[in-house]
Amino acid sequence: MKILILNGPNLNLQGRRDPGIYGTETFEDYVAALRREYPGVEFLYRQSNVEGELIDALHRADGACDGVVFNAGGYTHTSVALRDAVSAVALPVVEVHISSIMAREEFRHVSLLAGAVRGSIMGFGLESYRLGVEALLRMCR
Repeated sequence: MKILILNGPNLNLQGRRDPGIYGTETFEDYVAALRREYPGVEFLYRQSNVEGELIDALHRADGACDGVVFNAGGYTHTSVALRDAVSAVALPVVEVHISSIMAREEFRHVSLLAGAVRGSIMGFGLESYRLGVEALLRMCR
C-alpha cells in the first residue's frame, strides 16, 4: 500500500505557526510516527506553497499510489483548479484539516474540494491525518 500525504501552503511551518491552533509537533516528526505505526504502508510526503505543484503531485500520484491524504490549506477555499485535479484522478483522496474549518472564520467554512473527495476529516489536530490514513486503508481493502 502506498499513500501520498500532500500538504498545501504554509504547512511547512507546522510546529511554529499558530501553535494554539496547529500544535507544536513538526510535520516531519508526525510522518515519522505514522511510518512506525503503519510499517506495511509506504508513505510519500510532499508539501508545496505553489498551487500548480500540488496539481502536478496529484497527477503523478494517479496510478502510482493507492490513495492521497490531502490538506490543501488555504487553497481549500479558493482553488477550483485543485478541485478539478482531485476530480480528474482515479485514486481516492481524503481531505484533512488540522483545525475544524467550520469553527474558524466564515470564509473558511466552504471547501471547494469537499464535493470531489471521498470524505473530509477535520478538527483532530495532526491526528486528522492518521484518521485519513485509516479511511484509505479501509477503502482499499
